[in-house]
Amino acid sequence: MGGAWLAPWRSPEPGQPVLVCLAPAGAGCGQYRPWQSVLGPEVSVIGVQLPGRERRWAEPPAATVDEVVTAVVDELLGLVPATCPLMVFGHSFGGLLGYEITRRLGEVHGRWPATLVVAACRPPQLWIGAGRGLVDDDEELVALLDVRGLGDEELDEDSRELMLEVLREDARLSMTYTDATAARIHTSVEAWGGEGDETVTAAHLTGWRRVTAGDFRRRRFPGGHYFTAERAELVLPALRELSTHGVAGVRRLQQMSGG
Repeated sequence: MGGAWLAPWRSPEPGQPVLVCLAPAGAGCGQYRPWQSVLGPEVSVIGVQLPGRERRWAEPPAATVDEVVTAVVDELLGLVPATCPLMVFGHSFGGLLGYEITRRLGEVHGRWPATLVVAACRPPQLWIGAGRGLVDDDEELVALLDVRGLGDEELDEDSRELMLEVLREDARLSMTYTDATAARIHTSVEAWGGEGDETVTAAHLTGWRRVTAGDFRRRRFPGGHYFTAERAELVLPALRELSTHGVAGVRRLQQMSGG
């Protein structure tokens, strides 16, 4: 039997906002653990841990996106009280998974998250077949490590090979995604990007507008594809505002303040 898919760093209490975090391809959710301390006791932060990394490193990788979504949604429904407002945050491939988790929660279980935040992530229909290069081309995989600042000088050979394999498995996983409909969700969407990101453009972020029947806002932050780690001091206050006020509420506060 596999391990738990969710890593809650603070048990959700009835009525408390819950932030569900999904990491980019090749990464584990441990990077979000410090977010709990920064966001404080008012928010419960829950990481999504896919098999094959961190505490689940010995488990075989997930076979399909649907497997991931089903497992995560089942655990969320059992862990998070129905009175808790949900916010889903996903970075890059984690954003695609976050969209599908949001969609499943709403369409099947009638429990739409209040907000979906997609960071450095292209819209769903642009993910079809997008992982082919990472599966077939080791040079592209190595280039992705360099983008993360994990060049040869940062990793020993064993760690480097392990990280490349996890990236490759996540690329294979992404290729099981075949739904090009980009169904509209009844959840507010925030599409965030790095001003220096050369892979996810402002136009890509704007493309998320068509998938939501709720509020939409696009934001860009200083930094590159991994701006959420590079500029956490800007990202975390924005998440705190969203957990308190939601997209429409934050927009109203900005208008009132002249921002």
